[in-house]
Amino acid sequence: MSATPTITPYQLVGGEQGIQSLVDRFYFFMDTLPEARGIRAIHQKNLNGARDKLFKFLSGWLGGPDLFVEQYGHPRLRMRHFSFEIGSSERDQWMFCMNKALNELPLDPEFRENLSQALQELATHMINKDE
Repeated sequence: MSATPTITPYQLVGGEQGIQSLVDRFYFFMDTLPEARGIRAIHQKNLNGARDKLFKFLSGWLGGPDLFVEQYGHPRLRMRHFSFEIGSSERDQWMFCMNKALNELPLDPEFRENLSQALQELATHMINKDE
């Protein structure tokens, strides 16, 4: 008897193309929307490095190729973000852009909500400043 293949979130989001689309839209919103001005200000002027790292991280985090780990080692997200002051406002701005990007992908609504919730928990874990 053969095992039923498990469908990963990576596949549900559309694989490499879906993640690239999500990341591109996310950074488009962060770069252009006034609601994201605070989070944009803590990024470098050129977003290509951040775009590449988020793509590679999400690939592995969603169950696809572990591109980030292969290039940079363990994500250690909180440690890697500690040099940036991140509070609930920055988290909310990040999630605002991410949810706008998620809403543009052709995803099952329940999956979209679950993915948004998981990303919200991840973003909340990045908070490193007292408010």
